[in-house]
Amino acid sequence: MSANPSSRDQQTTHFGYQEVPVEEKASRVADVFHSVAARYDVMNDLMSMGIHRLWKRLTIERAGVRPGHSVLDIAGGTGDLTLKFSRLVGHRGRVVLADINESMLRVGRDKLLDRGVGGNVEYVQANAECLPFPDNTFDCITIAFGLRNVTDKDAALRSMARVLKPGGRLLVLEFSKPPSALLSKVYDEYSFRLLPRIGQVVANDADSYRYLAESIRMHPDQETLKGMMEAAGLERVEYTNLTGGIVALHRGIKL
Repeated sequence: MSANPSSRDQQTTHFGYQEVPVEEKASRVADVFHSVAARYDVMNDLMSMGIHRLWKRLTIERAGVRPGHSVLDIAGGTGDLTLKFSRLVGHRGRVVLADINESMLRVGRDKLLDRGVGGNVEYVQANAECLPFPDNTFDCITIAFGLRNVTDKDAALRSMARVLKPGGRLLVLEFSKPPSALLSKVYDEYSFRLLPRIGQVVANDADSYRYLAESIRMHPDQETLKGMMEAAGLERVEYTNLTGGIVALHRGIKL
């Protein structure tokens, strides 16, 4: 069986637990994020009890970004990583916040401008599967909690590898599969029972957070994603399980 069930060679792909035509998934995912954009940060804090900030901090540390670097933050959403990167690269560097969803991009831009971030940050609406940048452009690329929403993950990983400079790093922060059966059971109860209720109360949208739980379960596990990154041309691929494997941080280098 293919490591990526979202191959363009198939007529359908998964949208959560639903099978939908390949050409419809992007628009369905877009509808989800149009719906949740305004409350996205609040829900992130509630869903993870604030732990997502520690996951992102580790991503920043592992990125190895320095002054003058060029960074691409794919599926950058409301700009948490972009904010940190903009300070690290300094005035000689460049950070591109890219997101396929216009609503998320707008929320991210407004948030960063409100915090005084401007001169070294660009905003690009882009599909991760076909990034609109020349080969060998970026020193570092991150995608945090976005890869599972991509229709063709293999194509996206190849696109990221293409625009990385030799020696550049790709970091993928994503929900994953806890090795512990007990933790998996507790996590399932939380995801499918409590999470949609929180979404309904806070964002008036239970369906989007039900999709979130389902999309996590359909995402490749840690070893499968590692193999996909290697197949895309990245080397020295490794991953770190966070919070018992609920989240994993993968890192690969383009040599």
